[in-house]
Amino acid sequence: MLRLYDYAASANCYKARLLLAQLERDFERVPIDIFDGDTLTPEFARLNPRREVPVLELDDGRVLVESNAILWYLGAGTPFLPAEPAAQAEVVRWLIYEQSDVMPMIGGLRFRLITCRIEPGGEEAHRRTTGAYAALALLDEHLSSHEFLAAGRYTVADSSVYAYSHVAGQAGIDTSAYPAFRAWLGRVEAQPGFVNDLEPYPANASVLAGRSIYG
Repeated sequence: MLRLYDYAASANCYKARLLLAQLERDFERVPIDIFDGDTLTPEFARLNPRREVPVLELDDGRVLVESNAILWYLGAGTPFLPAEPAAQAEVVRWLIYEQSDVMPMIGGLRFRLITCRIEPGGEEAHRRTTGAYAALALLDEHLSSHEFLAAGRYTVADSSVYAYSHVAGQAGIDTSAYPAFRAWLGRVEAQPGFVNDLEPYPANASVLAGRSIYG
């Protein structure tokens, strides 16, 4: 059975849980408290030397890290990942954009504001807010003429980008000016097997409250 080392408040982990639910794949969920030192042990370092989640352990003992690599593995050979090279390239485009812009700007802003790592009116919050609106504008423009992000159908590109972009409101980002983006959120949420079990950050995620690699 697949084993997912998982932190419930991480959108990177949520991506994997979402796709596993949509694939109706059985898996063992291993809770990891990234703010209580669970990733700082030698045992976890053997799973992922970068001490990050998610980690997917395969039934043959091999280990996969990095959320989008895990999505690619799980999606291979299913309707969630096209087989045609150009369509695959479209998916890769959005997986890269999710990690380069959506995650650090929207997800990073949410994390840092909620856990008091930055001040709402500060320079860093302004930088990430500006980046978040730029990401939403690009997504909205693309989605105004596409039902889904890539390959003309729902793919792992959508599950990846959805994981961080749907929490924009928790970062104080107003999405009302992006109707195509909001309509796409609804289409993602209407997919068979959809789940949203992303949990809020617990108290020990606040700055200096726990033990982790996150300052």
